[in-house]
Amino acid sequence: MTTDMVVVIPAWNEAERLDTAAFRGFLAVAGGARLLFVDDGSTDGTRAVLEQLRNDAAPGRVEVLALTANGGKGEAVRAGLLHALRSGTALVGFADADLSAPLGELCGLQAELDRHPEAWAALGSRVKLLGRHVERSASRHYLGRVFATAASIALDLPVYDTQCGLKLFRDTPALRLALDRPFLSRWIFDVELIARLAAQAGPEVGNRIREVPLEQWEERGSSRVSPAAFLRAPIELWRVSRMHRRR
Repeated sequence: MTTDMVVVIPAWNEAERLDTAAFRGFLAVAGGARLLFVDDGSTDGTRAVLEQLRNDAAPGRVEVLALTANGGKGEAVRAGLLHALRSGTALVGFADADLSAPLGELCGLQAELDRHPEAWAALGSRVKLLGRHVERSASRHYLGRVFATAASIALDLPVYDTQCGLKLFRDTPALRLALDRPFLSRWIFDVELIARLAAQAGPEVGNRIREVPLEQWEERGSSRVSPAAFLRAPIELWRVSRMHRRR
């Protein structure tokens, strides 16, 4: 894995769920790759846990960015990516704090970018295939497929899995432009980020954005998405599609 990578991990009230041993294990084998945790206005002990992890790590390997108020996962990711880009890193990505996708899966995403130097982004995709360990409940799987299909149609973009929490990007002008303003949605920001990149890619979108089936993904705990947020998702998708649908 490249040493020139920063992985953004948004965290909100995750003190009881953070697997600090797994993060330490990743740092031990990941060369000089760095972790940037974004504390999204947590009210439990999340910040203390993250600061202890930072203090235990080698200098510069772990950074904690503390936001003063909870702005939602999308804005936490955006703030983290922008902060990481200012460090001059070549690659930035983000992952879920619960490590549903082990951080080692970033190797596959990086390999995809290495094979395709014209690509801007590699998106993890939760495809249940023989020989791969992708485990999620039937209800979440089918709801996810319905939403992903709706997003694909709304944006005229053949993406299989918009909501997988593991994504990796090159530092490109396209990415910086895609991050230059807040997302419309707190929870379906992944769709909007993909749409912003796709709008810039035009007919080259298939070369600029790559999907990579993950070797391992395991559903962990209950969803942080409230029923109200789920019901708002179609409206938010419509708003995103109106603004960013490819012409």
